[in-house]
Amino acid sequence: MSVTTIREAAAPRGVANLMPIMAVVFVAFLVIGVAMPILPLHVHDGLGLGTFVVGLVAGSQFAASLISRPWAGHFSDRSGAKRGVIVGLLAAAASGLLYLASLGFANTALASVSILLLGRGLLGAAESFIITAAVTWGLALADTGSTGKVIAWVGSAMFAAFAIGAPAGSVLYAAYGFAAIATATVVAPLLTLLLVVRLPAVPPLHQQTRTSFAEVFGAVWLPGLGSALGSVGFGAVTTFAALLFANRGWANGWLAYSAYAIAFILARVFFSHVADVLGGAKVALVCAGIEAAGQALIWLAVRPEMALAGAALTGFGFSLVYPGFGVEAVRSVPMQSRGLAMGAYTAFLDLAQGLASPALGLIATGARLNSVFLVSAVTVLCAALVALWLMAHPTSLEGTPS
Repeated sequence: MSVTTIREAAAPRGVANLMPIMAVVFVAFLVIGVAMPILPLHVHDGLGLGTFVVGLVAGSQFAASLISRPWAGHFSDRSGAKRGVIVGLLAAAASGLLYLASLGFANTALASVSILLLGRGLLGAAESFIITAAVTWGLALADTGSTGKVIAWVGSAMFAAFAIGAPAGSVLYAAYGFAAIATATVVAPLLTLLLVVRLPAVPPLHQQTRTSFAEVFGAVWLPGLGSALGSVGFGAVTTFAALLFANRGWANGWLAYSAYAIAFILARVFFSHVADVLGGAKVALVCAGIEAAGQALIWLAVRPEMALAGAALTGFGFSLVYPGFGVEAVRSVPMQSRGLAMGAYTAFLDLAQGLASPALGLIATGARLNSVFLVSAVTVLCAALVALWLMAHPTSLEGTPS
């Protein structure tokens, strides 16, 4: 049998190995997606609290995810990725119990929101464990030349869960109230455990000398910075595209998000392997350019069709920027530390998502709304500069210059 035939036969098996893990990620992240459009309504209208508290509740999950990334990575490397996913699912179910408990204090808004904050923080840590361990699990099952594909496919499951969870949560809330959201947050992770326990575990790779978080951070900070800069276009579209449509008097602003999502998913489906074949930095360079062009097109848009095309280009570009830089991050650390590497790498994305939208909002306050997309385009181009640097200074599998 030729090498080509072996690779063709191995590819379907690799995808088949990833499908159960993708299913776990999809169901687990549905519980996050269903609450995304509901929490502001519950806190503001249901509990009667102000917008600052709404932001505090929403941001507590981001903060907990960011803080717990190193812990999640260390746990996956030491105890195994399957155990990391199980811990994350149990924590997610526990967060749903705290959601339910908060309803018992609905007449005392401060007590209720305090319990809700604990639940959001626990859910943030659960998200960190689930996605970090899931990617680590996928990397262990796949061959070393499929890093970009694993990151892309597992990430697609998470993105699809967010996209489907938001409307599903709105329907549940309208029909049954916040209790339905809390119940789903408890039940969905527990049902997912039934799938996880039947999957084969991959034993962790032990090493004589444990790699510290500082060492791993030093190896992945540059790809992480590139990914963070590249994610600004994503934040600009999801936060400000609909506002731009309303500001210009264009109908159906939600189409911008749909155009972004469709292009994002199509790029992941058809081109997830490209970073493994051509190199992560090269793919990140090209796709950051595509994403920046999309942001510039929205900035220049005089018709809604131009803005929709820009949103689609943004989605296509960013879809491969993240796995492109992810390939560079993973190949810069020992195999035994891939979980910690993914935790540190993803932390940059957490930080960018937490800072980019408020910063762009401040810019929009003092300038025309479309200027947000010009600033975003320039920021994304800085990600291309990071990719150029990585191409000029490649690293080996152990994090040393080639």
